[in-house]
Amino acid sequence: MKKKLLATMLIVSMGATLLSGCGNSAKETEATADGTEQTAGTDAAEDTGAAEAAPTGDEKYGIVIKVLSSEFWQSMEQGIRDKAEELGVEVEVLGASSEDAVEEQVTIFETMLQSGEYCAFGVAPLSDSNLVNTVVEANESGYLVANIDEEVNADTLTAQGGAVVSFVTTDNQVVGKTAGEYIASQLQEGDEVAIIEGKAGATSGEDRKAGCKEAFEAAGLTIADSQPADWDKTKAYDLATNLISKNDNLKAIYCCNDTMAMGAQEAAVNSGKDIIIVGTDGNSDAIESVKAGGLTATVAQNPAEVGARSLELLVEAYRAGQKPSDVERIDERIEPILITIDEN
Repeated sequence: MKKKLLATMLIVSMGATLLSGCGNSAKETEATADGTEQTAGTDAAEDTGAAEAAPTGDEKYGIVIKVLSSEFWQSMEQGIRDKAEELGVEVEVLGASSEDAVEEQVTIFETMLQSGEYCAFGVAPLSDSNLVNTVVEANESGYLVANIDEEVNADTLTAQGGAVVSFVTTDNQVVGKTAGEYIASQLQEGDEVAIIEGKAGATSGEDRKAGCKEAFEAAGLTIADSQPADWDKTKAYDLATNLISKNDNLKAIYCCNDTMAMGAQEAAVNSGKDIIIVGTDGNSDAIESVKAGGLTATVAQNPAEVGARSLELLVEAYRAGQKPSDVERIDERIEPILITIDEN
C-alpha cells in the first residue's frame, strides 16, 4: 500500500440562526383554550409528512463529539461543517471539556435534545455506555441518531429499544495492526515491546490495542506490558518512564494516540535509550516529530471524512423520512495511513 500524507484544513464560518422545519420530530407543548397543556409535534410531523419533504436549507442538526480542544476532533468538526455547507444544512457541533467529562457530555446532549431546535443528532460518545440512555430518549421523541467514531454499546442500546442510523469510524483494529506490523518489521523475534493504551473500556483504544497485540504475537515479539494512560500526554510520559526503567531490553512502544506518543517520546529521549515510538492519529505535531526523527511513525486517521460521512448518512436518513423504529444501521470503516520519515 502506497502511503502518503494529506494535510488540508479549511476554515468555514457557519451561521447559528434557527431555521424552520426541524422541530417537527420533537415533542412540544402548547396551551389550550382552558389553560391545560397538550403534547404536539410528533403527530404533526407524521400527518404532514414534513420529514419526508425536507428541502435543503431548512434543517439543523445537533452534533455532540468528544471534545473540541484536540486537533483530531477539530478536524472532525471541520469535516462536518464542510459537509453541512455542501448539503445546504445547518449544524451545531458541541463537545465536553475533557475526555473524562462523561456526565458533562450527557448534559450537553440532553440540553440539545430538550431544546427542540434540531432535526436529528450525531454523537461520538466518551464511553460506550454514557450516552445510551439519551440516545434511547431521543429515539422515543422521534429523533434519528447517528453514531460517530466511538461506538455506542450496540447490545445495551438494542436491549433498551434504541437504534442508530449509522456508525462510521476508522477501522481501529487495522490501525493497531498496521502499527504493530510496522514495529515488528524493525525488530527481531523475541524483542520486548509495550503498549500504552487509551482510556480503559473505550472501544477505539481497545480495538487498537487488540490489533497491535495480534501483530506483535504473530511476529513472535515479547509484550513486556500493556497499560492505559487515558489519552493523556503526562500520564503517558510517566508510564513510559516506568516501563523503560523496569524493562532494560524494551525496544518499542505503541501508543494508542499521538498525544500519548509525544509523552512517551519525551520519556524515551530522557532515558537516553533508542526506543521506537509509534503513535496514532496523524496529528500535525506528531507528523513534524516524525519528519524531525523523533517519533518513528504515526498511523494517520481521517477524522474529517469520518465526520463528513456521518453527517451525510444522517441527512440522507432524515430526508428519506426514516423513523427510529425502522432504521437499518449502516456501518462504514475508513482505512488508516502509515506515516514514516520515508513517506513524507
